[in-house]
Amino acid sequence: MKWHHVEENWSAFFDAITDRWPDADEAELEEIDGDQRVFIAYIAELTGQEPGEAREEIREWLRGELPSDVVMDPRHDDHSIRLSGKFLPEGEDEYDDDARYGDDSED
Repeated sequence: MKWHHVEENWSAFFDAITDRWPDADEAELEEIDGDQRVFIAYIAELTGQEPGEAREEIREWLRGELPSDVVMDPRHDDHSIRLSGKFLPEGEDEYDDDARYGDDSED
């Protein structure tokens, strides 16, 4: 993914950010508001790294998947839905409430 995906959909990435950096604070993330330089400085402070190291860690994180609620592409919907399962509370099915969207197996 590219930083513009993160910046344009900042709050949609909070779960992915706290999954990667569990000590991240949602209130502080809201203040960062998608500013990449501020986010790098925040992660550097949070992890005790130099900004260059934090920048590399963020670049590695950016190689991951986009949250499904950020970019929906009909060719990748099922894949995105399956990936979103890691952001759901335990016991919840990522395919629940699919009735609003139809059944992909019907033609």
